[in-house]
Order: sequence, then structure tokens, then C-alpha cells
Amino acid sequence: MAYYRRVGTVPPKRHTQFRDDAGKLYYEELMGEEGFSSDSSLLYHRGVPSAIVASEIWELPDQSTVVNHPLKPRHLKLHDLFDADEAKTIDAVTGRRLVLGNGDVRISYVVADEASPLYRNAIGDECVYVEAGTGVVETVFGVLPYRAGDYVLLPRATTHRWVPDVTDGPSRLYPIEANSHIAPPKRYLSKDGQLLEHAPYCERDLHGPTGIHLAEGRDVAVLVKHRGGRHGVVGTRFVYDTHPFDVVGWDGCLYPYTFNIEDFEPITGRVHQPPPVHQVFEGDNFVICNFVPRKVDYHPLAVPVPYYHSNVDSDEVMFYCGGDYEARKGSGIGQGSVSLHPGGHAHGPQPAAIEASLGAEHFEESAVMVDTYRPLELGEGGQAVDDQQYAWVWAGRQA
Repeated sequence: MAYYRRVGTVPPKRHTQFRDDAGKLYYEELMGEEGFSSDSSLLYHRGVPSAIVASEIWELPDQSTVVNHPLKPRHLKLHDLFDADEAKTIDAVTGRRLVLGNGDVRISYVVADEASPLYRNAIGDECVYVEAGTGVVETVFGVLPYRAGDYVLLPRATTHRWVPDVTDGPSRLYPIEANSHIAPPKRYLSKDGQLLEHAPYCERDLHGPTGIHLAEGRDVAVLVKHRGGRHGVVGTRFVYDTHPFDVVGWDGCLYPYTFNIEDFEPITGRVHQPPPVHQVFEGDNFVICNFVPRKVDYHPLAVPVPYYHSNVDSDEVMFYCGGDYEARKGSGIGQGSVSLHPGGHAHGPQPAAIEASLGAEHFEESAVMVDTYRPLELGEGGQAVDDQQYAWVWAGRQA
């Protein structure tokens, strides 16, 4: 999204000499998408940004997946993935457990209570939903504070680290890692990239870095996730001659930012609205939507919960992160649950929820939905917390 920002000190003309007070030249780095043909930013480093002194294998957490076969809807209890009584510190990068994934997107979960290593995802953008907790994400562009309800958007190859504020408890994070870029839906943007009047949020709701975050050091390690290997993703540990956070200034239209789910203005109607009205971001072959507290359908005969629907082109993943989700009452789903409703299976509300919803004027619910256009497979985290009985709840039977 072409939304210009300038932080720190930059020269008046790009690609020209820029020196410190002692006359030493700063090193200019262009960070740009699509081979210099899309959004970019120029960063000015004290040290050489490509100067590495070591490259070693980083063994990633388990990235293997298994096919959802035989085909079933799934209920995954993410809060069971991490034992609150276990005497173990976990960070937001190396502690991630893969829940679902395919060739376009990987969805993980982590409960982080310590600062992460420096990290860079060189495969695609990351959109990390903050279910609970506060802290900061230190980046090469500056510092991003985060709080519950934030989406933290991190462009591909952004060096950063997560620093939870443990006085507020651990940070519960739901990372959505793309193999592409993640951006607002095109239908909400002008031809020049401005969010339009019918969009459910605007540029005022997006919060980027407001100041530089200078750091010094030698032989600094950065964990890099990149393409390759049997599962399409491998890890390398670079050691840099100088600290990557040595940027004195930058400007451009590519940078990390946060957007809080509370700033999403829901689109409602007289009868039930389809899922695209809830869309907040999109990537290649997937979309991200959010369901927020809202006034519901106001036709006198409206049925507020969703109608049964068949995902003929997509798998639907719903992460339930607040309130009561009316359509799922009686299914065992609660906060911290993920439902996977795969293409080829018609799904919808619990039968009793339909009558119970009639006459409702407001739903108090929060959920993050990912729809993918290729089938999702189960990661080790998803397999570990799979509710084996969920598939039969519509029929009211046990397997």
C-alpha cells in the first residue's frame, strides 16, 4: 500500500552521498518488493548491511504436515498447546508450533514470555494476531508497540525481534506466515493505493514506527527463514559484522505496522452479510477476515447466524479470540479454539443456534478467519490438540 512515511534522518536526494558528522559515508539499502517494481523504502546504515561473518544451519521447529484425510471438519484447541505450569521460557519465534499449512500460508501459535532472537522471514510477509499480552516489536525500521487485538504486519525480510512485557502476562500470538505479500483488499484501494471511503478502516488506523531504534554491536546473530527443503522452508543463522539495527533514517512506502481489530468498522445489512464484508487483508491464494462485535441483521424475519454453506473453492479457518460465537454454541468451541471447515464439506451453525439467534440485535464476538484456495494440512501443533469428536456435532452423535 503506497502510504509514505519518513523516520529519522535522510538526505534530500536519494542515491546521493550522505555522511555523518565525522564525514563517514552511510550505507544506503533499498528494500523493495517485486524486483524494484512495487513499494519500497530506503534505509541508511552505519555499517555494511550485507557484511556477514558466518552462515550456519538453524533447525526450525517441526514444519511437517499431514493431509486432512479422510476429510473432516476439525476443532483444534490451541490453548492446550502450552502448559501454563511448565517451567519453561518460550519466545515468539523459536517457540512457534505449526497448526495448519499449505504451499501459500502457514498458521502457528505461540505463548511467548521472553524476548526472541533477531529474526527475518525471507519467504513472505507475516501477519501476527495478538490474542493477549503487550510488548514491542523492535525492527530495523524502529519500534512497534503492540497490544491485545493488534495485527502486526511485518514485510518480507524485515529484521525484527519480539519483546513481550511479562508484567502483563505472556503474549499469546497467532502468526499467519505467507509465501507472498499481505495487503489490504484491492477493492478498498484507489488506483494509487489510498484506502477508499467504503473501506472498513483507513490510514489513521495504521500505526507504523515513529522513531529509529539504534543499536550497536559486533558479531550479531539473525535467524533467517527461507525457501528450500522438503517442506519448502528451511532456516539459516547469519552472524553479522555489525548490528542490523544501525539505521539512522529511512523513508518510503514499505515498513511494518499495526492495526487493531477494534478499529475495524463492521459492514452490516438487513439480512445476513457474506464473509467478504469481514475481509481485512489478502495474500496470494488466501484472505484474512475478522468478525467483531456488531449490530446484526435487522430485517424483521432475519436469521442472524450464518446459513449453511459449502466452501467449493476454499478451506475456512476460524480462530475464536473473544466473546461468544453464536453459531458455534453447543459444539465445544470456545476462546482459543480453531475450526477448520474444508472445501468439500457443507458447514454452518449448530441446529439449536438458529432458533436461539432469532430476534438478536447484537453479537459480542471476535474471531480471525483465514480462507485458503488450496487445501490445508495439519501441522504437528494442530494434530496435538485435535478434538476427535467435533466432526459429528451437527448430527449430535459420537464417533
